[in-house]
Amino acid sequence: MDDAMEKIPDGCVTPKHGECRIPAVVVCPPPPKKKPVVYAKRRDPPKNGYFQPPDLEALFALAPRREACA
Repeated sequence: MDDAMEKIPDGCVTPKHGECRIPAVVVCPPPPKKKPVVYAKRRDPPKNGYFQPPDLEALFALAPRREACA
């Protein structure tokens, strides 16, 4: 047992093996490329026209204001 005790050095020692070392700094990959902007092609208006419900104007009509009684 004395032989095992003699191999242990005094104090702490940093490991020197390659697998114990911090790896070298690697270069980060470049940022992803932006996708090119694709503009949508303008569509032709519908052949039958746009849908217009008959009571659409009534929905947005302003109600008459009531006068306050004095």
